Amino acid sequence: MRSKFLYISCLIGLIYTSCTNEPADNYVSYSPTPQPLNIPPLFEENIIAPVLPIDNPQTVEGIALGKKLFFDPILSADNTQACASCHAPQNAFTDSARFSIGIDGIAGNRNSMPLFNMAWNYDELFFWDGRVFSLEHQAIEPVTNPIEMHNTWEVVVSRLQQSNEYPELFQAAFGNQTITKELATKAIAQFERTLISANSKFDRYLLGEATLTPEEQNGLNVFMDETRGDCFHCHGNPNNPLWTDNIFHNNGLDATFTDLGLGEISGDPTDNGKFKSPSLRNLAFTAPYMHDGRFNTLDEVINHYSEGLVDSPTIDPLMKKVDEGGVHLTPQDKSDLKAFLLTLSDPSFINNPDFQN
Repeated sequence: MRSKFLYISCLIGLIYTSCTNEPADNYVSYSPTPQPLNIPPLFEENIIAPVLPIDNPQTVEGIALGKKLFFDPILSADNTQACASCHAPQNAFTDSARFSIGIDGIAGNRNSMPLFNMAWNYDELFFWDGRVFSLEHQAIEPVTNPIEMHNTWEVVVSRLQQSNEYPELFQAAFGNQTITKELATKAIAQFERTLISANSKFDRYLLGEATLTPEEQNGLNVFMDETRGDCFHCHGNPNNPLWTDNIFHNNGLDATFTDLGLGEISGDPTDNGKFKSPSLRNLAFTAPYMHDGRFNTLDEVINHYSEGLVDSPTIDPLMKKVDEGGVHLTPQDKSDLKAFLLTLSDPSFINNPDFQN
């Protein structure tokens, strides 16, 4: 019986090999090296596991390929811009300009979002307006966006396929030298998932490795106090190391909207003016602030919530004091709140050699 089974197995293998039109090289076995995410202790203690698609496991080879693609201007039509052009490591993977300039000299209308801790975006809706589902799909759009890289994936794939390096790198990462858009964006997503920021002063404080100043401690109290800062509803608390709820809110910037935000995607007028709450991590490096980069400093951001709220039909109910223009913080509370917010910045993240070109 066993010899009969072996005979049938060999026969099936011969038939499969003889019938396929694919070159044998594409079926060479490969063994990518698993590279699990380095999950910080505070994340393990306070939030559930990261979102990791089963069809795109983290590997040493996939991450290395994704990093090379992220920093390679080959993705843009004129070979001048890479993903990192608008998502620079020194700015916590955002752009210090209010609006990024594409290859044709055209500016967008939104500030580039910072990139970190994206494996914990549980609804997996990306961009300020949530128009794309999954990190893999997010990586597709900038290449073809006419005011960004203004390219086509057909051109990108052709360039990568004809290069001296990329076919072997794709073979190592995915076991196939035939390059596709899907494999390229899977690699970029693997690299982006490694961009984990969890070593701020406040992180170390929670681990018992640092001490807050009296000003920083009062700033945390202002942040958590519903009668003062009242910031925690949208941006979490010390038990949420993401420092965002990853939900879409109208935070009282405008009375009317030229940019509808989530409303443009959902088609629901009650979503007009809603944008994803960004993480408060790394604020020392990510200016300017808000979806349109209208505020250059943290002082301006704090002043907005203190006395600059603007009412509109879709303003979030969490902006409870909009009728008064804001929460009206004292000068001392403003200063202390800023001091606390800066404890959420992580210099080791922007200086991590694994994230540099």
